[in-house]
Amino acid sequence: MPQGQPTSVPDDGLTTRQRRTLPVLAVHTGAGKGKSTAAFGMALRAWNQGWPIGVFQFVKSAKWKVGEEHALKVLGASGEGGTVAWHKMGEGWSWVQREIAESEDAAREGWEQVKRDLAAETYRFYVLDEFTYPLHWGWIDVDEVLEVLADRPGSQHVVITGRHAPEKLVAASDLVTEMTKVKHPMDAGRKGQRGIEW
Repeated sequence: MPQGQPTSVPDDGLTTRQRRTLPVLAVHTGAGKGKSTAAFGMALRAWNQGWPIGVFQFVKSAKWKVGEEHALKVLGASGEGGTVAWHKMGEGWSWVQREIAESEDAAREGWEQVKRDLAAETYRFYVLDEFTYPLHWGWIDVDEVLEVLADRPGSQHVVITGRHAPEKLVAASDLVTEMTKVKHPMDAGRKGQRGIEW
């Protein structure tokens, strides 16, 4: 395990070992590519530790076949690490205006399922993929999310991805990474490709 010196040690009465095992709330945000990819990398580490993993995709279409889904499902079924459950919220987000109401309802039901799973300690590691969007759009109340996450029992780690992470979420998180775009193939008129985007 990497050794490092913290910049400050809080006066919280906890030992170093107790502080090391506190559950983490992480946020991957920003306009750059790689937010979900980084979260799935964390999920691989969780799988290796034997932790049950719950992935909740809030925005991406249920029709999309992402490589990480297949890989994590195969690993989860291998019996060597943790189990993996993959949840897609309805049909996911569509940029077609008429489907917004359905997407909003699906996102809200997805959040209700996350709340139930947190209360039951169903998973040890949660990926709430693209969850910042329903928060940003006002579909799900940020204050409620922060309260539920602050009160989650046990040692359940949560990583949230997506652009436009609300400031309150950023402030409440333990780990925040902002992906910035320096250059992207789409800027040169190239579309996403197999093995890179999915």
